[in-house]
Amino acid sequence: MNKRLVIALGGNALGNSPEEQLKLVEGTASTIVDLVEEGYDVVIGHGNGPQVGMVNLAFQFSAKNGGGTPRIPFPECGAMTQGYIGYHLQQAVGRELVRRGINKPCITLVTQVVVDNNDPAFEHPTKPVGMFYSKEEAEAIMATTDYTFVEDAGRGWRRVVPSPAPVKIVELPVVEHLVDAHAVIITVGGGGIPVIENKPGDYTGVAAVIDKDRASARLALDLKADMLVILTAVEKVSINFGKPDQRDLDTMTVSEAKEYIKQGHFAPGSMLPKIESCIRYVERSKGSKALITSLEKAREALQGRTGTVITID
Repeated sequence: MNKRLVIALGGNALGNSPEEQLKLVEGTASTIVDLVEEGYDVVIGHGNGPQVGMVNLAFQFSAKNGGGTPRIPFPECGAMTQGYIGYHLQQAVGRELVRRGINKPCITLVTQVVVDNNDPAFEHPTKPVGMFYSKEEAEAIMATTDYTFVEDAGRGWRRVVPSPAPVKIVELPVVEHLVDAHAVIITVGGGGIPVIENKPGDYTGVAAVIDKDRASARLALDLKADMLVILTAVEKVSINFGKPDQRDLDTMTVSEAKEYIKQGHFAPGSMLPKIESCIRYVERSKGSKALITSLEKAREALQGRTGTVITID
């Protein structure tokens, strides 16, 4: 039986426009198929922060400025980005599988993820989506919409939306079936479309974005994956990042990770949600490990030659 990997792709694996994304996913596909060649069944989650904000704002702008388009609710914007990001990944991975003579299907599954309507995240929007704006541009948009903008790590101002915790993946049985068939699956795109479960089989979408690392950790637990792999822009997790005494970590136990969090080593909008997702997965997965590394170094990291591995104490 093949080992199961759930991979969470960071924003560096995708683009801020369809044209940029088409170029970037070629390298992403090569890395994914590297892991398939290593004998893993691969399930892929990805973010959609820039894309969902872009789609939502485009419809909003068009509706207000004579474009003749309706306002599109945020959950539908999430579904659209799942489709077009998955389409790009699916094409690139499929081509690479064929090029290497690997007879496996690659499929994108539009995925809903149940959240709790009483999640406190709905009272405190924190998840950045969309493009960066100047302070003046952000204030002008807030003056005419109900959007909330915040300054994002010195890079500009971005809209923030609620980021509730994932409770249940609606299409999990389908994902399990596809894994058993050894397909390469793209699922929980953008963290999944957030929905409230009114009663069994009855769901309503909500305006939010689930963190893709948290959704991928939920998926890895539910699939009983052998490892959660979070691919980001750095080869290893560091403490004292960007300082003269920066130290890259080869391994980290859950207790060490929690202590580093207390000490403030991980930025809330960057490495912190990745570390927290790994902690949740490792604590609940009965001995499985989590791995954080760069997209380019994924194969080497799975061979134990780089990356940061998070384990239970």
